[in-house]
Amino acid sequence: MNVYHERIEALLNLMKDNNVDFYIIPTADYHNSEYVDVFFKEREWLCGFTGSNGTLVISKEEQGLWTDGRYFIQAEKELEGSGVTLFRMGNEGVPTILEYLKSHVKEGDCVGFDGRCVDCAFGQKLEVAMLKLGVTLNYELDLPGKLWNDRPSLPKHEVMILDQNVAGVKMADKMKSVVEKMEEEECEELLISKLDDLMWLLNIRGGDVECNPVALSYGYITKDQTYFFIQDEEITDEFRAYAASNYIVIRGYDEFVPFLKEYEMKDRVMADGSNVSFLIYKLISEKAEFVDKPNPTEILKAVKSEQELNLMRDFYIKDSVAVTKFIYWLKHNIGKQEITEYSAAMYLDNLRRQIPGFLDLSFPTISAYAENAAMMHYEATETSFKVLEPKNQLLVDSGGQYLGATTDITRTITIGPLDENIKRDYCDVAKGMLALANAKWLYGCSGKNLDILARKPLWDRGMDYKCGTGHGVGYILNVHEGPHNIRWKYNPGQKEAVIEAGMCVTDEPGVYIEGSHGIRIENVLVARNAEKNGDGQFMDFEMLTYTPLDRDALDPKYFTKEELKAVNAYQKSVYEMTKDYLTEDERKWLKKETAEI
Repeated sequence: MNVYHERIEALLNLMKDNNVDFYIIPTADYHNSEYVDVFFKEREWLCGFTGSNGTLVISKEEQGLWTDGRYFIQAEKELEGSGVTLFRMGNEGVPTILEYLKSHVKEGDCVGFDGRCVDCAFGQKLEVAMLKLGVTLNYELDLPGKLWNDRPSLPKHEVMILDQNVAGVKMADKMKSVVEKMEEEECEELLISKLDDLMWLLNIRGGDVECNPVALSYGYITKDQTYFFIQDEEITDEFRAYAASNYIVIRGYDEFVPFLKEYEMKDRVMADGSNVSFLIYKLISEKAEFVDKPNPTEILKAVKSEQELNLMRDFYIKDSVAVTKFIYWLKHNIGKQEITEYSAAMYLDNLRRQIPGFLDLSFPTISAYAENAAMMHYEATETSFKVLEPKNQLLVDSGGQYLGATTDITRTITIGPLDENIKRDYCDVAKGMLALANAKWLYGCSGKNLDILARKPLWDRGMDYKCGTGHGVGYILNVHEGPHNIRWKYNPGQKEAVIEAGMCVTDEPGVYIEGSHGIRIENVLVARNAEKNGDGQFMDFEMLTYTPLDRDALDPKYFTKEELKAVNAYQKSVYEMTKDYLTEDERKWLKKETAEI
């Protein structure tokens, strides 16, 4: 019996003591953040699965983990010996968590969970479904917390106020836009628990989530002032003065739930059900109408100001140069010295740290060699890694946080002879990436309209990748940002937004062949207005990423003349945009790497 099996057994005993028949442990903090601090990683502590998305459902009869296609291979390995069954979300015949519960609970059962960590939307669906079956909910139970004796404390980092030349738009102007959106919904009060939205609105940044410059906090906004709930240790004298001058009332982080119970709310309180917790939803619903609408901050934050874009352009060039220097180093040293997945990642991370304005990585660098690259979110560690050999490819997905940008880039780098099928896969991924980057469309399209451009070369061969093609990117904030994205599949519960000028989005098609190889090429684009005529407002993308495609994997026989023209145009732009930042040897190499094919 391994340690995870023992922990689940202990949880089952605690469930029995609390008359709970099924217990749900999601991957979430109190704000439904994508990435969470170690304090909140109860699911990982219980079963050993380290992916960023997964939900455990525990009962006496069966323990199951639900995760998406990015983590199938990883989860299968990490769950070994835990007794937990893997449920591959989205696969044919695999039930959703709600479907599973509906078919397994019986009248009189109790489903328990920590309502602070379950989002409102799922909690509402669960409540309705269980009520019909005569099943009760206990949503104020943190049972794993009672077992986790050496649980870390909540993170505490002082907040940073952004200078106006970095923030771009004054907090007062942002607040005015938010209040206008509230008035459109006839709401006098707004609750925001999404951390990056709050940081953006208040023009501050924190350090409470790895690689995400956010502070654990809540905001309750009226037309006249903002109640801001944050740990006292994170407040500086400078921020107290800033708060006082911006009508911000500071309260303790642990005072938030008592505040909701005591505060005399207006008739209608606006909140985003996809980010607010189920517990918060229940507390508001007892006193006012819960108006479930997206945070006004989300769309405002997604459309970058010209000041933000100017800083981003500068940092994206420097970040692209760092990755180019890494590729040069890797190709010139492979086979001459021992290089591992982990040491390669550390080398690239160090290049980024040398860029003035660097704050942190935007996510832990993914450095995956050969078959490991088939796991979309594989992460080598100091003690677990593969040694690179002068053959095949290394996939590196990485990014940085700078005082003026958040970056995200993936390159799959050839470090030796390639099988022909791998070379063809690489060419099709490159074709898809450039087809989307060079897209032109009429205003009104969402990412769903554009996704086919990136997938077509693979779909033509009967192949696909089990993830979206693109996601929004924050500004000195979360590397994954909404409400826009680039995905093909219709999902009634998924957010979708029209692509607006100023929105940044990744462009990252890929191929993932289990046990063989993985390929991803990722650039970041920003949408902009093109010509406007009698047919409407046309739009296209501006490229932000300028790192070369891998010449050793590009074979002209897999491209049409037009596709090859796009490859050559991009490669030429890479050289022109970055050559002045390189050493003479690096520049000579890049000239050859980007020469016309």
